[in-house]
Amino acid sequence: MAEQSTKKGLQLITASEKGDIEAVKSLLDDGAYIHAQDDKGRCAVVAAAYNNRLEVVDLLINAGADVNMKDDTLQSAYLISTSEGYTELLKKTVKAGADVHGTDSYNGTGLIRAADRGHVEIVKELLKTNIRVNHINKIGWTALLEAIILGDGGVRHTKVVRLLADSGADVNLPDKDGVTPLAHAENRNFTDIVGILKNAGAENQPQNRRDTVSEEVRHL
Repeated sequence: MAEQSTKKGLQLITASEKGDIEAVKSLLDDGAYIHAQDDKGRCAVVAAAYNNRLEVVDLLINAGADVNMKDDTLQSAYLISTSEGYTELLKKTVKAGADVHGTDSYNGTGLIRAADRGHVEIVKELLKTNIRVNHINKIGWTALLEAIILGDGGVRHTKVVRLLADSGADVNLPDKDGVTPLAHAENRNFTDIVGILKNAGAENQPQNRRDTVSEEVRHL
């Protein structure tokens, strides 16, 4: 019985990845274990999320799928939506109870992942939640720093920087080497971003911010 349940669970993962709605419905009706994981640690909702299979995600969520469940690379359906720019998927996972403070293998939040890729709509949606805007990841960067350091200084990343600054991002919180967001922006000649940061009170001197940063900011 357990072997049969596992087999159906694996079939559910495959059907979810392919977006085979009828197969997913049939397998769920037949009692497939919705939290089964394959050899990559993927459950059905994670497999569906990678390919943005929204109808399948709806079916799985309604059947009790956990949108915070992660695969072996520490990707959940929620985190996948933030890095891939899948706005509708993000909305579905948040509504289904996504932990917006959940982190990836770099201890990065969904906001950090979206910021470095310039996903403006994802950033907007996340800023509607209580996500920690100043969270610091494993390599010592916040969402604001990632938008500047990994961004291209174009329209999308500039919008992300403005959204973050307007939402309380600490524009003077430096990276682990003491380099401020403003210094990074000036070094890369991101004129528009420099203007946004200065208008938000950015300074070039780090002022030992790492020594006095609050627990909320440092929450890892």
